[in-house]
Amino acid sequence: MSDSPDDDRLEELREQKKEELKDRQQGTAEGAEAQQAAQEQAEAQREAILKQHLTDGARQRLNAIEMSKPEVAKKVKQQLVALAQSGRVQDKIDEQQMKELLKELQPDSKSFDIQRR
Repeated sequence: MSDSPDDDRLEELREQKKEELKDRQQGTAEGAEAQQAAQEQAEAQREAILKQHLTDGARQRLNAIEMSKPEVAKKVKQQLVALAQSGRVQDKIDEQQMKELLKELQPDSKSFDIQRR
């Protein structure tokens, strides 16, 4: 086979496309790393706020809830951070206040009464 100018041009375009794809993948990876770092920083900030506004007992209770019901714990943490950032939390939240907050945020459990005939 003879190398024609068209074949050379085609090979050049292929190489160019490969380089563009490689650059794009690198940019995506860097963007994902930056996003991951931002999420970790935001999580660390939330944890610092919680540590500042919760007593040890309240923090232990929240950790216990997080083990059994992570979605409830996430809601509680969001609520606590929002309260703290808005300035509505003056003192530290103790275990009793945490119980009350958990009770308020948990939906009423629905019971089913099954009767057999």
